[in-house]
Amino acid sequence: MLHLVLVNLARKKVRTGLTIGSFAVALFLFALLAIVRDAFQQGMHIAGADRLVVVNRGSLIQPLPVAYRDRLTRIPGVTQVTFATWFGGLYRDVHHSFPQFAIDREAYREMFPECVVPDDQWQSFAADREGAIVGEALAARFGWNVGDRVPIKGALFPGAWEFNIRGVYRGARPQDDTTQFWFHWDYLDERRTAGKGFVGWYTVRVARPDDAARLIKTIDQQFANSEFETKTETEKAFAASWAKRIGNVAAWMLSIGVIVFVTLLLITGNVMAIAVRERTRELAVLKAVGFSGTAVLALVIAETLVIAFIGGGLGLALAKLFTLRGDPTGGLLPFFHLPASAIVTGLTLALTVGLLAGILPALSASRLRIVDALRRI
Repeated sequence: MLHLVLVNLARKKVRTGLTIGSFAVALFLFALLAIVRDAFQQGMHIAGADRLVVVNRGSLIQPLPVAYRDRLTRIPGVTQVTFATWFGGLYRDVHHSFPQFAIDREAYREMFPECVVPDDQWQSFAADREGAIVGEALAARFGWNVGDRVPIKGALFPGAWEFNIRGVYRGARPQDDTTQFWFHWDYLDERRTAGKGFVGWYTVRVARPDDAARLIKTIDQQFANSEFETKTETEKAFAASWAKRIGNVAAWMLSIGVIVFVTLLLITGNVMAIAVRERTRELAVLKAVGFSGTAVLALVIAETLVIAFIGGGLGLALAKLFTLRGDPTGGLLPFFHLPASAIVTGLTLALTVGLLAGILPALSASRLRIVDALRRI
């Protein structure tokens, strides 16, 4: 029957091509929405279960004293503490932005073992006051190599800053962010004119993830009623709250996806209804030569499923090829990847739409009375 299905689809090549194209566009859009959603939620997926984030209770942009590190270290159940500060400088211009962090070189590498830096490169970085570590994706973006000197214009911290690239880190997992730029917090604190002795946030490792809720309460109570009160949460919760700052991406995706697929369902259903009406006499002939109503039903549904499969597969393939070029946003979405689960979901949705769009025309075709159908013009 497949040969018969393909012959029928080839009768109206332009109409079939446009219908396949509508599926391709819809699935390409679906895939892009899935990519964007996963990109914004990736921090939650890769967050460490044993890490907490401590920020200023007033706002993330308000700092905390570096002296808090020793007090955090002394809390029972805390095994490691490190810190970082957002730098916010500009490389060349605003179109070449990327995350820049002034880090605690003593513990930052151990806190984030998923960011793999060769030992010799880390030692070279630690020995150079103006040293920097960059992610492999960032290095590839600008063509940087170990030993290059990189100028960055300070925005939050005014002035001309220059750094020596002493190492390149890679992600231990495919989803790890490798677009960051690290340099010494000591270098920042030494040169800045305001805010000396303050850091942006702390990351705390706990001995047992099950104790996270208790330690969150303990940490915040220790700094309660101080000039710099804290807000502590798990790394996953922190990443989720950061993603919510741009809105509910999942809701956007659901709303746009529903509109797209309902429209696709209506278009495909209408196309198949027209195709069945045009072939009424041919379908009657098929039934006259021995095709059962079930066989005619299966024939029409198979046509819509073939269209859905070809169009959906084409749209998803184009989306996958698009991701192979890397992040097109210049660092806004460092994780730009179409997962296999989204591909399977997309194909399932396409076939479901094809089935629903073809069911009514197929039922109509299967119920044709041979004599009545042959009389139609």
